[in-house]
Amino acid sequence: MRAPFTLSAGLRSDHGDRYAWIPQILVLAILIGSAGPHFNPNLTSRITDTATLVANRVSFFSLCVYLPNSWAASASDYYVYYPDTTSKYKVFFLTVIGLFLSMTFDILLGIGLASGVPTNPTWEDAFNRSAGWLLVDGFVGLGGFGKVCGAVVALGIISNCIPGAYSASLGMQVLGRYSKAVPRWVWTCVILAVVLVLALSGRDNLLVIFGNFLALMGYWAEFMIMIVLEEHLLFRWNRPFDWARWADRQYLPVGVAAFNAFLLGWTGAILGMYQVWYVGPLAKKAGFCDIGLWLGSGFTLISYPPMRWLELKIIGR
Repeated sequence: MRAPFTLSAGLRSDHGDRYAWIPQILVLAILIGSAGPHFNPNLTSRITDTATLVANRVSFFSLCVYLPNSWAASASDYYVYYPDTTSKYKVFFLTVIGLFLSMTFDILLGIGLASGVPTNPTWEDAFNRSAGWLLVDGFVGLGGFGKVCGAVVALGIISNCIPGAYSASLGMQVLGRYSKAVPRWVWTCVILAVVLVLALSGRDNLLVIFGNFLALMGYWAEFMIMIVLEEHLLFRWNRPFDWARWADRQYLPVGVAAFNAFLLGWTGAILGMYQVWYVGPLAKKAGFCDIGLWLGSGFTLISYPPMRWLELKIIGR
């Protein structure tokens, strides 16, 4: 049944969206050919302290983990269009493979561009202006065609905001009955208007602010994943969902256990995070390594089952 996600209806596209990735892949492949000769795979780290180097690598690995996982919060908003008979294993592996390939490709390309900055003065000047300038500078050798490719990449980045805004509008609707009364397309327009205002007002330094701030937002997705995973595997493995009652408050969990486990997860994240805005005490002891993701996930995994069991015993749902 599709009842649990009826709010998603209205903006479905069956044909155009499936080919939108092709121009991006093409121009990124062209970027590899254009900028590839300047990549330096033999570049060594300037950090000589082994502990610091390991800490930085673990922090980067944590970033690579929670960035793609942040899509978990909105995945169901799109999988609702799959046939009801679609295998859950097929959905799982398609999701993992899709995210892994796309994220790995972009990350490796970014590493290649970064490796050329220390040995290429032109790239270094471009990178000092912004990461976007560095990306555009990778097409310089192609002349006017390179400018077209840079424009295609920029348009791809802009279009990547569309799924986020669309899913955020669903998040606004599920906040309550009053917000649900506002049509979804209205919420989408409001969100995009806010994004536009922020982009215009902070165009000179907004990238740095968001780059430092958005990393903090990656933790919560992991805590949510842990809670949902344990709910499915430990408490609902033999109890199928009644999708027809997706909005029935008397059927749904009250959320006390999930809320408290979520807060405990954030406690672990705060203790172990290593970010521009804050460095946790355990992160300092770990050699200034961002272990907030792992501590927070561990706190959530350990705390949710007993609290959920108690919630079921007392409340019954």
